[in-house]
Amino acid sequence: MRRHLLFLSLVISVSAAAAAAVASSAYEVLRSHGLPIGLLPKGVREFYIDDAGQFVAVLEASCTAKFESEVRYNASVSGTISPGQIAGLSGVAAQDLFLWFPVRAIRLDDPSSGIIHFDVGVVDKRYPLSLFEIPPDCSPVSAFVNAHLEGSRIAALVAESQSGELRYQLDQLHAQDAVL
Repeated sequence: MRRHLLFLSLVISVSAAAAAAVASSAYEVLRSHGLPIGLLPKGVREFYIDDAGQFVAVLEASCTAKFESEVRYNASVSGTISPGQIAGLSGVAAQDLFLWFPVRAIRLDDPSSGIIHFDVGVVDKRYPLSLFEIPPDCSPVSAFVNAHLEGSRIAALVAESQSGELRYQLDQLHAQDAVL
């Protein structure tokens, strides 16, 4: 029994140390590319990177962090990191005027400017670099929010398909009227 407890405590210690090493390696990679470590939130469980700079960071769950605005992280964040930038980013969205925009890239042109750029497609969002000095706490995205977003998507698709079906039926009626 005593051996089992000793073994169990060793496994728990090794697991905790491995999780800390994974998180620190993710933040070390950001730092080594001249980027602030706060671009990834607390709670990185797994981190993989290849020689080309393509990476995947696996979080405990989807979550939201608060900076000047809210930033949502999926449970998996990926992209290609190079000095001063992350390109091909997926799994991150920034909120602006109650809308969520996917962040496609992040770049730091000049560290002395104190500004970091988020490419959200439509606009180039600028944030003070100081906001990203430490990894932020990240609140889990509630099941209600996920269900609401999924429900909204389904409702839009159903409405679109119903209006398409209605248009088809009306077109058929007009075609019959034209023949008669």
